[in-house]
Amino acid sequence: MGRSQETFGKKEVRTRKEKKRKEKEQKRAKKKSEGKKNSFDDMIAYVNEFGVITSTPPDPDKKTVVDAESIELTVNKNSPESVPDYVRKGIVIFFNDSKGYGFIREMESNQRIFVHANSLLEPITENNIVTFELTKGPKGPSALKVKLFKE
Repeated sequence: MGRSQETFGKKEVRTRKEKKRKEKEQKRAKKKSEGKKNSFDDMIAYVNEFGVITSTPPDPDKKTVVDAESIELTVNKNSPESVPDYVRKGIVIFFNDSKGYGFIREMESNQRIFVHANSLLEPITENNIVTFELTKGPKGPSALKVKLFKE
């Protein structure tokens, strides 16, 4: 006898769910009966001398022995020669006093660097040789602490 208020659609859904559950159970039983064991040895991967991942262990004949006493561990102290010079030199290629900005061409790299009137330590004009510090601005390199170069 059928269940009360059971429509054809509800019966169909119930039978599909039961069928799916039985299929899952059969798959699980089949996997178990095959007896494929996942051992630790099956999961290990090796890297050969070329950096390629393989399943075969490395050849012990190709092994190189390194003398631990020959390895040097040192800490390099910052010497005055290795400290980078943050003060750079350049030529003012354009400067607009009314708008308050301009550009400097760095002498070493010929890079064009933006300069704003707020970063000036003394007034500058075009073709002046100046010293400045380089910083990263919102749209590229920017000059700070700009002052005239005096030899």
